[in-house]
Amino acid sequence: MTRLYILLKDTKQWGGLYPSDDLLTARQYLKLPPTKGDDKVQVLNLTGSYRYLGEGYYCSLLAEARGHRVLPSVATLNDLASRGLYGPEVKTIKAPKEADITFRIFFGRTLNPEFAELGLQLFDRFPAPILEASLKDGIITKLKPKGLSNLTDEEETLFAEALDAFSHKIWRVKKPKRKYRFDLAMLVDPEEKLPPSDTGALKRFIRAGRTLGVQVDLITHKQAARLAEYDGLFIRETTSIHGPSFQMARRAENLGLAVIDTPEAILRCTNKIYLAERMEQAKVAIPKTRVVQRGDDDALEAAAADLGFPLVMKIPDGAFSRGVVKAQSLEDVRKHAAGFFKQSAMILLQEYCYTEFDWRVGVLNKEPLFVSKYFMSRGHWQIYNHSGKKTQSGGFETLPVAAAPKKVVETAVKAANLMGDSLFGVDLKVVDGKPVVIEVNDNPNVDSGVEDKVLGDQLYLTIMQELVKRMS
Repeated sequence: MTRLYILLKDTKQWGGLYPSDDLLTARQYLKLPPTKGDDKVQVLNLTGSYRYLGEGYYCSLLAEARGHRVLPSVATLNDLASRGLYGPEVKTIKAPKEADITFRIFFGRTLNPEFAELGLQLFDRFPAPILEASLKDGIITKLKPKGLSNLTDEEETLFAEALDAFSHKIWRVKKPKRKYRFDLAMLVDPEEKLPPSDTGALKRFIRAGRTLGVQVDLITHKQAARLAEYDGLFIRETTSIHGPSFQMARRAENLGLAVIDTPEAILRCTNKIYLAERMEQAKVAIPKTRVVQRGDDDALEAAAADLGFPLVMKIPDGAFSRGVVKAQSLEDVRKHAAGFFKQSAMILLQEYCYTEFDWRVGVLNKEPLFVSKYFMSRGHWQIYNHSGKKTQSGGFETLPVAAAPKKVVETAVKAANLMGDSLFGVDLKVVDGKPVVIEVNDNPNVDSGVEDKVLGDQLYLTIMQELVKRMS
């Protein structure tokens, strides 16, 4: 479990709050002897003396040097030290149009419900236990980190409630029935129509985690401020560079958490142009591919002529068969290219390789994990058919890794290893007897009754064991 230190200028500031053994003065913390880095220690710096090279500043600085996870971080303190640094950030945050007001934010919470969303946004951008914001005509004119002093009774109560929600370890009189070695956040989107794991799989991940001494909590991107509570982040919502999943992965990595999928894996896998370039460099077979830049009509026509019809057109960061179309003619190519180029400066054209099914090989930390066949959606050329009111997918068959064609598995592992050592799902087709890589996906599907058909609970245990190893 994570150890918590709460740093104060004077422990008397704790006043009427619930007694805690985790309180230290700034001087006491600064005098602690140097120890081997321990990222299982979380520090809440409430000293209030945050000026550059002040006592509170040194508390955050030495916390980072000691490998402790600290709020606020030195980077946050430096950002908040000058309006020139935080000004550009707060310009993008919408605030209620109040004439003149100053209010405090406690772990993202505010006394006035009107500022609830603003408080969350500011805490998300500048993670500090207590922030003080000043508004004028809907513009944030001042933003400062504050310590635990001069709070009203109402503010003190809100602070206690917010801290309880943020880090529930120090407030409960009752001890939990069972102590866990690690705390893992599993990021999900309850509104997602095609999540990478269904409810049954999520439950089995949670059960596997507890078997290994890991407390697994489901969180959403709206709970980003809670990441510092955890030892690891496991992403089970569809990833994209511009979506909250990537920001969560980056934040978790910056906090020192073990992360699957890593920001690096998301960056590499979500862009098909990177994939094509990387596979060609490593001489991993992919469909014949041409990359075309916006405005180069000659190259577009030349690529179409070279590949022949039908051909496949892709926007670089599409997922779940979205942003992928089949073109039957040059007229189709021009029409689809016009739409794609509104979203991306470059697009891909690939030769069309139809097979009745794709191989999906799950790879974890450079080793094969599971093998499935994903069959094409009925009457369609892709696994997912989004053309109707409801997305349809084809059937599946899962088989032991040892029963799958050796070349398919070897090619998949080689392709995945070019992307990193995270959790990947490699899609391949067998064309003229040879495996061809179609995509390497970060955040691959793990659904109950599908990918776990052969391994059962062992699939979830294996993934959790890898996370435990990375959290250790």
